[in-house]
Amino acid sequence: LKSNPSSNEEKEAQTQLTKSDELQRLHSQALSAYQQEDYEAAISLLDEILAVCVWDAELRELRAECYIKEGEPSKAISDLKAAAKLKNDNTEAFYKISRIYYQLGDHELSLSEVRECLKLDQDHKQCFSLYKQVKKLNKQIESAEEFIREGRYEDAISKYESVMKTEPEVPIYATRAKERICHCLSKNQQATEAIKLCTEVLQLEPTNVNALKDRAEAYLLEDLYEE
Repeated sequence: LKSNPSSNEEKEAQTQLTKSDELQRLHSQALSAYQQEDYEAAISLLDEILAVCVWDAELRELRAECYIKEGEPSKAISDLKAAAKLKNDNTEAFYKISRIYYQLGDHELSLSEVRECLKLDQDHKQCFSLYKQVKKLNKQIESAEEFIREGRYEDAISKYESVMKTEPEVPIYATRAKERICHCLSKNQQATEAIKLCTEVLQLEPTNVNALKDRAEAYLLEDLYEE
C-alpha cells in the first residue's frame, strides 16, 4: 500500500487485516479450549480457521488430536494425512495414522503407514517399535488365514491363539481371533466348542455375520435346527 496507494487496495488490505486479527483471536480461543479439554469447542473454532488457512499442517494436527479425544478416528486420519503431505518429513503424522489404524484393527493399513514413517527416518524409535509389533501380528494373521485356506484348522487355531498373546491390549484382535477360531472349530466338526466361542463373539458383537453363520453351522452338526 505504501508503494502504491489506492482506495480499492486500502479497503482490501483493511479487510484482510481485520480477518487476520479475527483468526488470531479464534486461534487463541481454540488453544484455550483444547487445554481445558473442551474438544468439541476446539474443533468448531479450528473448522472456522481452517476454512481460511487451508494449508496449515499444525492446525490440522491439533484438530486431529481433538477428533481422537472425541472418538472420531476416521476424521483424525483425514486431517493427519493432509498434515503428512503439507509438512516435509512429517514422521509424527505417519506414526499417529499408523497407531489409529492399529487400534481400529486394520493391521495392514497400519503397517503401510508405519513404513512411510521409517522411509523418512529409519531410526525413529516409536515407528520402529510399532513396525515390529504390527509386522509380527500381520504375519501371524496371514499365516492363520493360509492354514484355513488349506483346511489345516488345528494349525490355524494355534496361530490365532498366538495372535491373542501377541496383542492382549487391543480388544478387537482378540474378538477377530475368536471369530476365526469359531469358524475353524465349526469346519472341524467340533460343534460344542464352536457354539461356545461364537456365542462369546456375539455377546460383544450381536450383528457379527460370520459368527452367526458359523454358529448356525455348528448347531446343524448338533441337529439343533430351531437354533
